[in-house]
Amino acid sequence: MLVLRPHPSHGNGIKIISHTEQIPVTLSGMSSLSGKVQTVLGPVEPSKLGRTLTHEHLTMTFDSFYFPPSPCHEATSREPITMKNLFWIHQNPYSHRENLQLNQEVEAIKEELLYFKAQGGGALVENTTTGLSRSLHTLKWLAEQTGVHIIAGAGFYVDATHSAETRAMSVEQLTDVLINEVLHGADGTCIKCGVIGEIGCSWPLTDSERKVLQATAHAQAQLGCPVIIHPGRSPCAPFQIIRILQEAGADISKTVMSHLDRSIFNKKELLEFAQLGCYLEYDLFGTEILNYQFSPDIDMPDDNKRIRRVRFLVDEGYEDRILMAHDIHTKHRLMKYGGHGYSHILTNIVPKMLLRGITERVLDKILIENPKQWLTFK
Repeated sequence: MLVLRPHPSHGNGIKIISHTEQIPVTLSGMSSLSGKVQTVLGPVEPSKLGRTLTHEHLTMTFDSFYFPPSPCHEATSREPITMKNLFWIHQNPYSHRENLQLNQEVEAIKEELLYFKAQGGGALVENTTTGLSRSLHTLKWLAEQTGVHIIAGAGFYVDATHSAETRAMSVEQLTDVLINEVLHGADGTCIKCGVIGEIGCSWPLTDSERKVLQATAHAQAQLGCPVIIHPGRSPCAPFQIIRILQEAGADISKTVMSHLDRSIFNKKELLEFAQLGCYLEYDLFGTEILNYQFSPDIDMPDDNKRIRRVRFLVDEGYEDRILMAHDIHTKHRLMKYGGHGYSHILTNIVPKMLLRGITERVLDKILIENPKQWLTFK
């Protein structure tokens, strides 16, 4: 295997690689990406994005995170999604196998994206990475069919989805994979990713995840690209991740910390974290459940609490660093199944935020200006 460290250069390269067949990496195409946002249909001017959701999924599978239900609900977990079992699925989303197959709903998602656009939406970041059945061809088709700008994510999710091959890679090899997915195309296609992430982290962080974080920092330092992180489920996790990224040379000002809704609840700790300079993402809008299966100790906030937390950060002077999304990754959250869908923030949350004193100017910053600044290559 030939793996060379990237060096700054100009030119144009379009070779396609797999993880097992690396090509020498050069920073080809960087001059054309500077000042642009890279969508699955190619680079666009940042001003073209409009209202942007920064953390969504459009096609993925989540089988690796199936939670076996209690014996009395085993039959329900195997049934099709119906009105009769929908409330149970809402409360136990990871215990229903069909619910974890978002990739089966391409037509329904196309209709949702058309509705999202009609409600004033312009773009979304699709955070599906290696290990979650990422489909670049599907994302390109959806972008072509709907006119919504879709930015695809490069990289790796949490350790539970890492292959033995991924775990065996060095930081340098992982860096080359990330750079190639941005500059040349991912998964054997010529469709290029426009952001690194969501990079998955567990709690405690594993050795493989630490290497991926270091590779993410190295790739970002050379590409000038946006990065988005999925933190482990602990208030300490976001702090640890930022420290690792900083030590490896990342640009924290172009890095998003996702899922703060379920990670940092204490206001003092949140302000301490905000001072580190990354983007602060509240991306579970629409998720209102009694028992959070991944971490039962966490009381998942409802949307009113999310709105209050965003207002708190605005009042503390962080309106330039806030992002919002839904992180839709299961079927039951689609409008087809009675869910809130990708337009929930625009149609329901924004009006409530206005009632709670968050101005249109600030909302434009959160939904338009901040995503634009983050997604633009240096």
